[in-house]
Amino acid sequence: MSPRTPPQAPPAFKYTLESLLQETRAIIDKSRKLEDRIAREVKPEEATFENVLGVMAADEDEAALKSRIIGFYQYVSEDKALRDASSQAEKELEDFSIESAMREDIFKLVKAVHDSPAAKDLEPESARLLDKTYNEYVRSGLELPAEPERARFKEIKKRLSTIAIDFVKNLNEENGGIWFTPDELEGVPDDVVSGLKKGEAGSDNEGKLFLTYKYPDLFPTMKYAVSAEIRERVFIGSENKCNENVPLFKEAIMLRDEKARMLGFRNHAEFVLDDRMAKTPEKVMAFVNDLREKLTPGGERERRVLIELKKKEREERGEKFDGKYYLWDHRYYDRLLLEQEYQLDAQKVAEYFPLSSTISGMLRIFEEIFGLEFVQMTDKKDLEGVTWHEDTKLYQVWNDKPEDGFVGYLYLDLHPREGKYSHAANFNIQPGFAKKDGSRHYPVTALVCNFSKPTNDKPSLLKHDEVTTLFHELGHGIHDLVAETKYSRFHGTSVVRDFVEAPSQMLENWCWTPAQITSLSSHYLTSEKIPSSLVDTIVKAKHVNDALFNLRQLHFAIFDMRMHNIPTLGAVETIEPTIEYNKLRAEIAGLDGPDGGDLKFANGQATFGHLMGGYDAGYYGYLWSQVFSTDMFYTVFKRDPMSREEGRRYRRVVLGRGGSRDEMEVLKEFLGREPNSKAFLEELGIAA
Repeated sequence: MSPRTPPQAPPAFKYTLESLLQETRAIIDKSRKLEDRIAREVKPEEATFENVLGVMAADEDEAALKSRIIGFYQYVSEDKALRDASSQAEKELEDFSIESAMREDIFKLVKAVHDSPAAKDLEPESARLLDKTYNEYVRSGLELPAEPERARFKEIKKRLSTIAIDFVKNLNEENGGIWFTPDELEGVPDDVVSGLKKGEAGSDNEGKLFLTYKYPDLFPTMKYAVSAEIRERVFIGSENKCNENVPLFKEAIMLRDEKARMLGFRNHAEFVLDDRMAKTPEKVMAFVNDLREKLTPGGERERRVLIELKKKEREERGEKFDGKYYLWDHRYYDRLLLEQEYQLDAQKVAEYFPLSSTISGMLRIFEEIFGLEFVQMTDKKDLEGVTWHEDTKLYQVWNDKPEDGFVGYLYLDLHPREGKYSHAANFNIQPGFAKKDGSRHYPVTALVCNFSKPTNDKPSLLKHDEVTTLFHELGHGIHDLVAETKYSRFHGTSVVRDFVEAPSQMLENWCWTPAQITSLSSHYLTSEKIPSSLVDTIVKAKHVNDALFNLRQLHFAIFDMRMHNIPTLGAVETIEPTIEYNKLRAEIAGLDGPDGGDLKFANGQATFGHLMGGYDAGYYGYLWSQVFSTDMFYTVFKRDPMSREEGRRYRRVVLGRGGSRDEMEVLKEFLGREPNSKAFLEELGIAA
């Protein structure tokens, strides 16, 4: 245990149903009164950065310490009533945020500061805060005629906020699945089957097992279930698990289009991209279409190999082959190809990556590269009231040099449970910022995942792709922890959406470097390191079916743009998202849907949480930012991934600045030149 005492206690998780909503309303009331006072006491000719922006930024900093935790409960609390209260609180906070952003009296003061000669003398981060705040007011409709346009604009924003919260809530609360007999689940790994809920004696489901649509059940079933019929039922069931989101999705794209046109943009994509790195829909479409053109020939070759494998496997089983390669086939035959052609058994690999030791190894890597020390808090007395579930782990994070002091807190919540956020994500639950007295508030970040739970026979074991997910999400967490900005607005991952994935994507490369794969490994029974021959196989298989994988990513990106890059007024009303989603998937990814050609067989868009969680007209950013992440890795880290000098420079130049500086300028400083796509295309094995 570190002898050092943190200068800041971890946050408390003691909200009740009543106190959570009371605290929410107190936050709103305090901020509203502050804005009222500023509007009452400051005249436009007297407005300065300090008496307008500085005061509001300090209030925003303090409010975030509570509001982010309040909103976090909906993703992790065991108590449904508390999750519901958290969703309600987020709606109230968002409604207030919309009202606040549409206050003309405050906008006049911000505009006066923005237009003043003194604005040119602000230090860079304050100048950026002023520019961003001014633009947010403009983008909130304050240059629209007061009535009725502005009232309609506010109505749209509030409704979109409610839709997004309800959409995500429906996904988190989803608890569907299918009852199967053990025989129907032939091929599914024993550690998955043994963990499934069993039907009660005397019920219709006696002797059956309940397979949920949560990732630890879903993915192994799609990879290993021998029966194509069972895989089809699970796949289509999962795609239709949240059909209550179908009308919400359509309503959202219609309202977004209307709102963007009110501001003078051609559509929602143009509105969103105006302050992103890509800047225009045309640039995004040129990027994704060029990538699609380059990847399609490779995708077709990969598909032919997989179809031949399917044909052979079906014939060996004495089953008819119909020449099709279905959506529910891909994970199964992708896995079979790796096993048969590369002798890569994902279950065997997982034996070397028990969750606990893998996390320890991962933290050691980040300690060495970034100059950090992670100290787990294990004393039950110290943990009382500062975690939200018994599975949660809490770490103090320090700089490795004692004189450099404390960094922040890291939470890990890694196993599924009812009502919990069902994907993998990093949540900032308290931002870092400079306090009035010159000291700092240190950040608090949480890694929320859904890895399989330990069984009586085995600990939780990670597939290699899950190890990569762990690195990716903790990459966001490291960004969150080591950033040092003046204002919470720019803390950590508060960068533009088409850059935010780059730092975490870059850290995925450590999962493909032989020395790091070996150092992370520890067999769950013997503690032996993974054999070098198996490491070589993992690395060799990295790009197997890569074209098909990236074409599936392009399906998401192009569907997103199709929904938001609407060419003409009124055209959004005729769009059928379900048909577009399934049609584009077949065209781009080359995977067949059910026989009969029905394009309404599944509502995948209703499970596409990204498009309600800030990635609308932004999903392209996953591939766009990969250009930057690959460029950074190839240029700086590929020769020596464990370079302390370069790791600390990366921490200082890229991660440490959060969103306080223009992202392209940060990239150019780190790389020593303009970024380019050469390394990205080389990694994908396609010509520039």
